[in-house]
Amino acid sequence: MADASPHQTVPDALLGPSDPPPFTVHQPQGRSPFVLIADHAGQRVPAALADLGLAQAERDRHIGWDIGIAGVTVALARLLDAWAITQTYSRLVIDCNRPLASPTLMPAISDYTVVPGNQSLSPLQRQQRIDAIHAPYHARIDAELDARHAQARPTLLLMMHSFTPVMNDAARPWHVGVLYHRDTRCAHALLQALRDEGDLVVGDNQPYAVSSTSDYAVPVHGEGRGLVHVELEIRQDLIADAAGQHAWAQRLARIFTALQPQLEAFARG
Repeated sequence: MADASPHQTVPDALLGPSDPPPFTVHQPQGRSPFVLIADHAGQRVPAALADLGLAQAERDRHIGWDIGIAGVTVALARLLDAWAITQTYSRLVIDCNRPLASPTLMPAISDYTVVPGNQSLSPLQRQQRIDAIHAPYHARIDAELDARHAQARPTLLLMMHSFTPVMNDAARPWHVGVLYHRDTRCAHALLQALRDEGDLVVGDNQPYAVSSTSDYAVPVHGEGRGLVHVELEIRQDLIADAAGQHAWAQRLARIFTALQPQLEAFARG
């Protein structure tokens, strides 16, 4: 099942009748305390933006989306019986894990690739992308979190991402990274659990560090609401195919199920 905001509610709508909704909700009746969000799950480009002037091969690269994370997120949500949301559009159109003031919200260049459709955007063009994609996606997350709060349901928030094995010519040795900002409750527990697996190189705030100026989900949905949360990064070559996605979903389901009592205790304070 899926739900999405109707296109006609978007002022000066960027999305046309051939464009899909900006997000899909999976397991809408999920009973688990876990909530999964995947900001970079999709790689679609609205028809009006003419592929941003990029060849499909460029949009298929890591610059266009978080390769493999949609499959992992959907599979993990099923295994946990958890509510999940996947964002539809390429991070090159608009990066839904960026504050609106971020210079990389609509990147002009990404990993040495110039994005023709993002050059010299007018304020109106930028606002259209915000109104069509970023705003309704985060409004749907807010609505779910508000509803759970009103129902006094515990919420453990997982931000799902993947990362390229090589970025700006630098190799990244980690199999998985655990990211956090000020709240370390879930992150430190997950770091230990992943290290205890014995076969993983685990990054501690690697390959990225979270901040309130470079990220949206952690500071707004996680820390802003005081929820127990973590951002997870899986290396893309490990989840590039269905077998890898399924294997990681199974591993994570086992780990998070084992951690759930501890995380719920954190949530109760």
